[in-house]
Amino acid sequence: MQLTQRKTRNLLLYLILGAGVILVVFPFIWMVSTAFKPHVFVIEYPPQLIPPNASLDNFLQAWNANNFQLYFRNSAFVAITSTLLSVTFSSMAAYSFARFRFAGKEFIFFTLLLVMMVPNMIVLIPQFFLMKFLGLRNSLFGLILIYTASSMTLNIFLLRGFFEGLPHELEEAVLIDGGGYLTIFLRIILPLSTPALATVSIFSFMAFWDEFVMALTFIDDPVKRTLPIAIALFQGQHGTQWGLVFAASIIALIPEMLVFLSLQRYFVGGLTTGAFKG
Repeated sequence: MQLTQRKTRNLLLYLILGAGVILVVFPFIWMVSTAFKPHVFVIEYPPQLIPPNASLDNFLQAWNANNFQLYFRNSAFVAITSTLLSVTFSSMAAYSFARFRFAGKEFIFFTLLLVMMVPNMIVLIPQFFLMKFLGLRNSLFGLILIYTASSMTLNIFLLRGFFEGLPHELEEAVLIDGGGYLTIFLRIILPLSTPALATVSIFSFMAFWDEFVMALTFIDDPVKRTLPIAIALFQGQHGTQWGLVFAASIIALIPEMLVFLSLQRYFVGGLTTGAFKG
C-alpha cells in the first residue's frame, strides 16, 4: 500500500513538473520556430513548429534594419560598463558592511534594504529630473550611472552575506604580516568570493541588457538608443512582423547566454559552497 501511494505521489509530481516545463519551454520553441518562418507562414493554420520553408532571412533583415547593429553596440557598452562599475563599487561597500565597524552601520544598511524594496517605476520621475539637472539625460553615461546606482543595493545585500561567511583568520594573518585592508580586499576577499561575484555579475548584466523603460525615458537621440528599443521598433502601428521581432529577440539573447555559460561554473560553485557551509 505504501509503495503504491509513493508511486502515485511521484507520478503526480512528475506530471506537475512536466506541465511546468512545457509552459516554460514551449513559448521559446514557438519563438524560434517563428523566427525561421517567412512572413507569409507566420500565422498559418494549422501552425507547424518545424517550418518546411526555414530561412535565415528574418535574422539577416533584423540585423541590418532599424540601426540594429548600432543599438547592439550601445547595449553592449552600457551593460558591460554598468556591470563592471556595479560589481566593483558593490563589493567595496559590502566589504565595509561585513568587516568594519562604524557609526550608523546597521541604520545605513537597513536604509539600503528599504530602498531595495521600492519599485523602480516609482522613482523614475525623480531620476529623470536628477539626470536633467546633472546634464546627463540623453546620454549613455547617464544611463550607466542610473543602472549602476539602481543595482547596487541588491548586490551589496548579496555580497555582504557572502563576505560575512569568510574566515577572519586569513585577514588577521595578513595584518600580522604587515598588509593593509586594501591588500586583504584584493588578495584575499575577492579571490575567495569569485562565485558570489560571478552571481551578481550575471544578474546585473542580464538586468542591464534587457532594461527598456529607463532607456526609453532617458534617451531621445536615435543614435544612443539600446537594443530593447530596437526590438520594439519592429512592432508597427498597423501590423507587426513577428518573424523579425522573434529573430531580433534571439540575436539579443545570444550575449546573455554567452555570459551565463562563461560564468556558470563559478555560479554553480557558489551554490555548492553555500550547501556545504558550516
